[in-house]
Amino acid sequence: MVLLRAMHEIRFFEDECARLFARGAVRGTTHLCQGQEAVAVGACRALRSSDTMTCTYRGHGATLAKGAPLAESFGEILGKQKGLCRGKGGSMHLTDVRVGALGSHAIVGAHLPIANGAAFHAVYRKTDDVHVCFFGEGSTNIGAFHEALNLASVWRLPVIFMCENNLYGEYSPMALTTPVERIVDRAVAYAMPGERVDGNQVLEVHAAVTVAAERARAGDGPTLLEAMTYRQKGHSRTDPAKYRPEGELEGWLERDPIVLHERALADGGVDAERLAAVRSEAEAAVAQALEEAQSWPEPPLESRFDDVWA
Repeated sequence: MVLLRAMHEIRFFEDECARLFARGAVRGTTHLCQGQEAVAVGACRALRSSDTMTCTYRGHGATLAKGAPLAESFGEILGKQKGLCRGKGGSMHLTDVRVGALGSHAIVGAHLPIANGAAFHAVYRKTDDVHVCFFGEGSTNIGAFHEALNLASVWRLPVIFMCENNLYGEYSPMALTTPVERIVDRAVAYAMPGERVDGNQVLEVHAAVTVAAERARAGDGPTLLEAMTYRQKGHSRTDPAKYRPEGELEGWLERDPIVLHERALADGGVDAERLAAVRSEAEAAVAQALEEAQSWPEPPLESRFDDVWA
């Protein structure tokens, strides 16, 4: 039920973000993750609190799954003084070091080397902490991906490379940009284990990350995981996603990760009333968090020079 509650919170959070941006309450753009909740929740809930994580600009779900508070996350997106980054990062840069969320990164693939740095920190400090790095399949065609996996393997770093394969690199189908059908097949080039999982089955993701984390903690190095999933919305808030083939979205909606997990719980004996209660509790928590965040003040003008590297 904990996993279901977490997925519901992310879904309601993203739905509220969509409404905020649509009515002009937030500056800039946003990239939402409805449909990909099982990857974030399954992976992050397999970690310890001391483990760390980096993710992409589509990172609301991963940041929340790692433990960032709902209200402060809303506050950051709304540009409020009490937001995670004092309102200076916004939607594409959610960060909460307190819970090991080391940043959402707007530059495609730029955080893979950073993931190695976080993993090396654990080795240097002689802890058995691990790092999970979320990225899209489009990132696997840039130099940083190959350099990061190569170095992680050579140094046997405790990092789990989690590819969220949602079939599209922005607006381009994967087949148009990538010569391999399975991203996970690239693991063999770097002498590391690789596994493709159903990214819409939260328990399958959780199990795969648990095994990869055990390997990493034992000093056996990195793992490449490829979670097959689907973003139910467009690439960004202005994308109507008309490039998708007819019927594709509908097929994936039938495999919505929340629906799949609810079915699994029901098959395990959880009654419909309890499932509905979890949904209602999550919806209420998100609504309360948004109301709280909206009441916070804007950052003072003089704070624009705080936290600036010079």
